[in-house]
Amino acid sequence: MPQENQSHMTEFLLLGLTSNPKQQVWLFAIFLAMYLVNVIGNSVIIAAIQRDARLHTPMYFFLSNLSLVDICFTTVIVPQMLVNLLTQRKTILFVQCLTQMYFFVAFGITDSFLLAVMAIDRYVAICNPLHYNTTMSPRRCRLLVMTSWAVSHLHSLTHTILMGRLSFCGPNVIHHFFCDVQPLLTLSCSDTFINELLAFTEGSVVIMSPFIFIVVSYAYITRTVLRVPSGEGRYKVFSTCGSHLTVVALFYGTIISVYIRPSSTYSVTKDRVVTVIYTVITPMLNPFIYSLRNKDMKQALRKLANKTE
Repeated sequence: MPQENQSHMTEFLLLGLTSNPKQQVWLFAIFLAMYLVNVIGNSVIIAAIQRDARLHTPMYFFLSNLSLVDICFTTVIVPQMLVNLLTQRKTILFVQCLTQMYFFVAFGITDSFLLAVMAIDRYVAICNPLHYNTTMSPRRCRLLVMTSWAVSHLHSLTHTILMGRLSFCGPNVIHHFFCDVQPLLTLSCSDTFINELLAFTEGSVVIMSPFIFIVVSYAYITRTVLRVPSGEGRYKVFSTCGSHLTVVALFYGTIISVYIRPSSTYSVTKDRVVTVIYTVITPMLNPFIYSLRNKDMKQALRKLANKTE
Protein backbone atom coordinates (compact mmCIF):
# COMPACT_ATOMS: atom_id res chain seq x y z
CA MET A 1 0.00 0.00 0.00
CA PRO A 2 1.53 3.40 -0.93
CA GLN A 3 2.44 5.49 2.06
CA GLU A 4 1.05 8.78 0.79
CA ASN A 5 -0.18 11.42 3.17
CA GLN A 6 -3.68 10.58 4.19
CA SER A 7 -5.76 11.02 7.29
CA HIS A 8 -7.12 7.52 7.42
CA MET A 9 -5.65 4.15 6.48
CA THR A 10 -7.99 1.71 4.76
CA GLU A 11 -5.97 -1.35 5.76
CA PHE A 12 -3.10 -2.53 7.94
CA LEU A 13 -0.40 -5.13 7.49
CA LEU A 14 -0.16 -7.73 10.25
CA LEU A 15 3.42 -9.02 10.39
CA GLY A 16 2.48 -11.92 12.68
CA LEU A 17 4.94 -13.92 14.75
CA THR A 18 7.56 -14.50 12.05
CA SER A 19 8.33 -13.85 8.39
CA ASN A 20 10.31 -17.07 7.97
CA PRO A 21 8.33 -19.43 5.64
CA LYS A 22 9.64 -22.60 7.34
CA GLN A 23 8.72 -21.29 10.79
CA GLN A 24 5.29 -20.26 9.50
CA VAL A 25 4.52 -23.87 8.50
CA TRP A 26 5.17 -25.39 11.91
CA LEU A 27 3.62 -22.41 13.69
CA PHE A 28 0.46 -22.97 11.62
CA ALA A 29 0.37 -26.64 12.67
CA ILE A 30 0.98 -25.80 16.35
CA PHE A 31 -1.62 -23.03 16.59
CA LEU A 32 -4.20 -25.01 14.61
CA ALA A 33 -3.75 -27.93 17.02
CA MET A 34 -4.01 -25.66 20.08
CA TYR A 35 -7.10 -23.94 18.66
CA LEU A 36 -8.84 -27.26 18.00
CA VAL A 37 -7.96 -28.50 21.50
CA ASN A 38 -9.35 -25.25 22.92
CA VAL A 39 -12.65 -25.40 21.01
CA ILE A 40 -13.19 -29.13 21.51
CA GLY A 41 -12.07 -29.14 25.17
CA ASN A 42 -14.19 -26.17 26.22
CA SER A 43 -17.18 -27.44 24.19
CA VAL A 44 -16.94 -30.79 25.98
CA ILE A 45 -16.87 -28.99 29.35
CA ILE A 46 -20.02 -27.05 28.42
CA ALA A 47 -21.79 -30.19 27.16
CA ALA A 48 -20.84 -32.20 30.27
CA ILE A 49 -22.16 -29.49 32.59
CA GLN A 50 -25.39 -29.16 30.62
CA ARG A 51 -26.07 -32.92 30.59
CA ASP A 52 -25.22 -33.74 34.22
CA ALA A 53 -27.86 -32.51 36.69
CA ARG A 54 -25.37 -32.76 39.57
CA LEU A 55 -23.33 -29.99 37.94
CA HIS A 56 -26.24 -27.55 37.77
CA THR A 57 -24.70 -25.44 40.53
CA PRO A 58 -23.38 -21.86 40.55
CA MET A 59 -19.73 -22.96 40.35
CA TYR A 60 -20.27 -25.01 37.19
CA PHE A 61 -22.66 -22.44 35.73
CA PHE A 62 -19.83 -19.90 35.91
CA LEU A 63 -17.35 -22.46 34.56
CA SER A 64 -19.53 -23.17 31.51
CA ASN A 65 -19.72 -19.42 30.82
CA LEU A 66 -15.95 -19.14 31.20
CA SER A 67 -15.50 -21.98 28.69
CA LEU A 68 -17.82 -20.22 26.23
CA VAL A 69 -15.89 -16.95 26.58
CA ASP A 70 -12.58 -18.80 26.12
CA ILE A 71 -13.82 -20.22 22.81
CA CYS A 72 -14.96 -16.78 21.63
CA PHE A 73 -11.79 -15.10 22.92
CA THR A 74 -9.48 -17.36 20.91
CA THR A 75 -11.75 -17.45 17.84
CA VAL A 76 -11.42 -13.67 17.50
CA ILE A 77 -7.66 -14.04 16.99
CA VAL A 78 -6.47 -17.50 15.90
CA PRO A 79 -8.41 -18.06 12.59
CA GLN A 80 -7.13 -14.75 11.19
CA MET A 81 -3.61 -15.61 12.37
CA LEU A 82 -3.80 -19.04 10.70
CA VAL A 83 -4.87 -17.45 7.40
CA ASN A 84 -1.96 -14.99 7.62
CA LEU A 85 0.49 -17.84 8.26
CA LEU A 86 -0.65 -19.64 5.10
CA THR A 87 -0.93 -16.69 2.70
CA GLN A 88 1.40 -13.95 1.56
CA ARG A 89 -1.37 -11.37 1.84
CA LYS A 90 -1.35 -10.35 5.49
CA THR A 91 -3.48 -7.23 5.23
CA ILE A 92 -6.57 -6.52 7.31
CA LEU A 93 -9.09 -3.79 6.60
CA PHE A 94 -9.30 -0.92 9.08
CA VAL A 95 -12.92 -1.79 9.95
CA GLN A 96 -12.02 -5.45 10.43
CA CYS A 97 -9.07 -4.42 12.60
CA LEU A 98 -11.29 -2.32 14.88
CA THR A 99 -13.87 -5.12 15.01
CA GLN A 100 -11.20 -7.63 16.02
CA MET A 101 -9.90 -5.23 18.68
CA TYR A 102 -13.42 -4.66 20.02
CA PHE A 103 -14.23 -8.34 20.52
CA PHE A 104 -10.74 -9.17 21.79
CA VAL A 105 -11.01 -6.53 24.53
CA ALA A 106 -14.64 -7.41 25.30
CA PHE A 107 -14.04 -11.15 25.70
CA GLY A 108 -10.77 -10.60 27.57
CA ILE A 109 -12.44 -8.36 30.16
CA THR A 110 -15.42 -10.74 30.40
CA ASP A 111 -12.91 -13.50 31.20
CA SER A 112 -11.44 -11.49 34.07
CA PHE A 113 -14.88 -10.62 35.49
CA LEU A 114 -15.97 -14.26 35.39
CA LEU A 115 -12.79 -15.29 37.23
CA ALA A 116 -13.69 -12.73 39.91
CA VAL A 117 -17.27 -14.02 40.10
CA MET A 118 -15.95 -17.56 40.54
CA ALA A 119 -13.71 -16.38 43.39
CA ILE A 120 -16.69 -14.75 45.09
CA ASP A 121 -18.64 -17.98 44.64
CA ARG A 122 -15.85 -19.94 46.38
CA TYR A 123 -15.73 -17.33 49.15
CA VAL A 124 -19.46 -17.69 49.88
CA ALA A 125 -19.30 -21.50 49.67
CA ILE A 126 -16.38 -21.77 52.11
CA CYS A 127 -16.84 -18.78 54.42
CA ASN A 128 -20.66 -18.60 54.54
CA PRO A 129 -21.88 -22.09 53.61
CA LEU A 130 -25.20 -21.76 55.47
CA HIS A 131 -26.18 -18.77 53.31
CA TYR A 132 -24.76 -20.16 50.08
CA ASN A 133 -28.05 -21.23 48.45
CA THR A 134 -29.74 -17.90 49.12
CA THR A 135 -26.72 -15.72 48.33
CA MET A 136 -25.84 -17.52 45.08
CA SER A 137 -29.39 -18.00 43.86
CA PRO A 138 -29.93 -18.82 40.15
CA ARG A 139 -31.29 -15.31 39.54
CA ARG A 140 -28.26 -13.67 41.17
CA CYS A 141 -25.86 -15.92 39.25
CA ARG A 142 -27.48 -14.97 35.95
CA LEU A 143 -27.33 -11.29 36.95
CA LEU A 144 -23.60 -11.57 37.75
CA VAL A 145 -22.87 -13.15 34.37
CA MET A 146 -25.02 -10.63 32.46
CA THR A 147 -23.33 -7.74 34.27
CA SER A 148 -19.90 -9.16 33.42
CA TRP A 149 -20.79 -9.28 29.73
CA ALA A 150 -22.44 -5.82 29.71
CA VAL A 151 -19.64 -3.95 31.51
CA SER A 152 -16.99 -5.64 29.35
CA HIS A 153 -18.68 -4.70 26.07
CA LEU A 154 -19.29 -1.13 27.25
CA HIS A 155 -15.59 -0.82 28.16
CA SER A 156 -14.55 -2.21 24.79
CA LEU A 157 -16.99 0.02 22.90
CA THR A 158 -15.49 3.11 24.56
CA HIS A 159 -11.95 2.15 23.49
CA THR A 160 -13.09 1.27 19.97
CA ILE A 161 -14.91 4.57 19.44
CA LEU A 162 -11.89 6.55 20.64
CA MET A 163 -9.58 4.49 18.42
CA GLY A 164 -11.85 5.06 15.42
CA ARG A 165 -11.50 8.85 15.88
CA LEU A 166 -7.70 8.73 15.51
CA SER A 167 -5.88 9.44 12.24
CA PHE A 168 -3.47 6.92 10.73
CA CYS A 169 -1.19 8.53 8.16
CA GLY A 170 1.40 5.78 7.76
CA PRO A 171 3.18 3.47 8.17
CA ASN A 172 0.48 0.83 8.29
CA VAL A 173 2.57 -2.12 9.55
CA ILE A 174 1.41 -3.72 12.82
CA HIS A 175 4.20 -5.65 14.50
CA HIS A 176 1.79 -8.14 16.02
CA PHE A 177 -0.40 -11.10 15.02
CA PHE A 178 -3.70 -9.30 15.71
CA CYS A 179 -5.09 -5.80 16.20
CA ASP A 180 -4.39 -4.91 19.81
CA VAL A 181 -4.75 -1.50 21.46
CA GLN A 182 -1.07 -0.63 22.02
CA PRO A 183 0.24 -1.59 18.54
CA LEU A 184 -2.50 0.54 16.94
CA LEU A 185 -1.77 3.53 19.19
CA THR A 186 1.89 3.46 18.14
CA LEU A 187 0.84 3.85 14.47
CA SER A 188 -1.48 6.83 14.95
CA CYS A 189 -0.35 10.28 13.83
CA SER A 190 -2.95 11.88 16.13
CA ASP A 191 -2.55 12.87 19.74
CA THR A 192 -3.22 9.62 21.63
CA PHE A 193 -3.11 11.16 25.12
CA ILE A 194 -6.85 10.60 25.77
CA ASN A 195 -6.64 6.99 24.59
CA GLU A 196 -3.58 6.25 26.71
CA LEU A 197 -5.07 8.03 29.71
CA LEU A 198 -8.27 6.02 29.42
CA ALA A 199 -6.32 2.77 28.95
CA PHE A 200 -4.13 3.44 31.99
CA THR A 201 -6.89 4.73 34.30
CA GLU A 202 -10.26 3.24 33.41
CA GLY A 203 -8.56 0.24 31.79
CA SER A 204 -6.51 -0.38 34.91
CA VAL A 205 -9.64 -0.15 37.06
CA VAL A 206 -11.53 -2.62 34.85
CA ILE A 207 -8.64 -5.10 34.87
CA MET A 208 -7.55 -4.61 38.48
CA SER A 209 -11.00 -4.50 40.12
CA PRO A 210 -11.71 -8.20 39.41
CA PHE A 211 -8.16 -9.03 40.51
CA ILE A 212 -8.68 -7.18 43.80
CA PHE A 213 -11.96 -9.08 44.36
CA ILE A 214 -10.08 -12.33 43.77
CA VAL A 215 -7.26 -11.42 46.19
CA VAL A 216 -9.68 -10.29 48.93
CA SER A 217 -11.88 -13.38 48.46
CA TYR A 218 -8.92 -15.72 48.81
CA ALA A 219 -7.60 -13.81 51.82
CA TYR A 220 -10.88 -14.58 53.62
CA ILE A 221 -10.88 -18.14 52.27
CA THR A 222 -7.34 -18.72 53.55
CA ARG A 223 -8.26 -17.37 56.98
CA THR A 224 -11.28 -19.68 57.13
CA VAL A 225 -9.32 -22.71 55.93
CA LEU A 226 -6.58 -22.17 58.52
CA ARG A 227 -9.23 -22.43 61.23
CA VAL A 228 -10.14 -25.96 60.16
CA PRO A 229 -8.65 -28.22 62.87
CA SER A 230 -7.43 -31.16 60.76
CA GLY A 231 -4.82 -30.97 58.01
CA GLU A 232 -6.90 -33.30 55.85
CA GLY A 233 -9.92 -31.05 56.25
CA ARG A 234 -7.91 -27.98 55.30
CA TYR A 235 -6.59 -29.71 52.19
CA LYS A 236 -10.07 -30.89 51.16
CA VAL A 237 -11.57 -27.40 51.50
CA PHE A 238 -8.74 -25.55 49.79
CA SER A 239 -8.33 -28.13 46.99
CA THR A 240 -11.63 -26.94 45.49
CA CYS A 241 -9.90 -23.61 44.78
CA GLY A 242 -6.68 -25.01 43.29
CA SER A 243 -7.87 -25.08 39.67
CA HIS A 244 -9.26 -21.57 39.85
CA LEU A 245 -6.07 -20.19 41.42
CA THR A 246 -3.98 -21.79 38.66
CA VAL A 247 -6.06 -20.15 35.91
CA VAL A 248 -6.00 -16.78 37.73
CA ALA A 249 -2.20 -16.91 38.04
CA LEU A 250 -1.76 -17.71 34.33
CA PHE A 251 -4.28 -15.14 33.13
CA TYR A 252 -3.43 -12.16 35.35
CA GLY A 253 0.29 -12.84 35.47
CA THR A 254 0.51 -12.28 31.72
CA ILE A 255 -2.23 -9.70 31.10
CA ILE A 256 -1.03 -7.28 33.81
CA SER A 257 2.52 -7.34 32.42
CA VAL A 258 1.18 -6.26 29.00
CA TYR A 259 -1.47 -3.66 29.80
CA ILE A 260 -0.81 -2.14 33.22
CA ARG A 261 2.21 -0.05 32.25
CA PRO A 262 3.01 3.07 30.17
CA SER A 263 3.14 2.66 26.38
CA SER A 264 6.77 3.93 26.44
CA THR A 265 7.80 0.53 27.84
CA TYR A 266 6.06 -1.35 25.02
CA SER A 267 8.22 -4.17 23.61
CA VAL A 268 7.11 -5.86 20.39
CA THR A 269 8.92 -9.17 20.90
CA LYS A 270 8.17 -9.54 24.61
CA ASP A 271 4.50 -8.59 24.29
CA ARG A 272 3.87 -10.95 21.37
CA VAL A 273 5.22 -13.90 23.36
CA VAL A 274 3.29 -12.97 26.52
CA THR A 275 0.12 -12.33 24.50
CA VAL A 276 0.26 -15.84 23.00
CA ILE A 277 0.16 -17.24 26.55
CA TYR A 278 -3.10 -15.60 27.62
CA THR A 279 -4.85 -15.56 24.23
CA VAL A 280 -4.09 -19.12 23.08
CA ILE A 281 -2.34 -21.27 25.68
CA THR A 282 -4.35 -20.41 28.83
CA PRO A 283 -7.81 -20.90 27.19
CA MET A 284 -6.54 -24.22 25.81
CA LEU A 285 -5.34 -25.37 29.25
CA ASN A 286 -8.48 -24.35 31.16
CA PRO A 287 -10.49 -27.53 30.38
CA PHE A 288 -7.61 -29.70 31.60
CA ILE A 289 -6.98 -27.58 34.70
CA TYR A 290 -10.64 -27.69 35.75
CA SER A 291 -11.27 -31.36 34.95
CA LEU A 292 -8.14 -33.30 35.93
CA ARG A 293 -8.42 -32.57 39.67
CA ASN A 294 -12.21 -32.44 39.88
CA LYS A 295 -13.99 -35.74 40.63
CA ASP A 296 -17.46 -34.45 39.72
CA MET A 297 -16.16 -33.13 36.40
CA LYS A 298 -14.40 -36.43 35.66
CA GLN A 299 -17.59 -38.39 36.32
CA ALA A 300 -19.60 -36.03 34.10
CA LEU A 301 -17.05 -36.42 31.30
CA ARG A 302 -17.19 -40.23 31.60
CA LYS A 303 -20.97 -40.13 31.47
CA LEU A 304 -20.85 -37.89 28.40
CA ALA A 305 -18.33 -40.21 26.73
CA ASN A 306 -20.53 -43.26 27.41
CA LYS A 307 -23.56 -41.55 25.88
CA THR A 308 -21.66 -40.69 22.70
CA GLU A 309 -20.41 -44.28 22.19
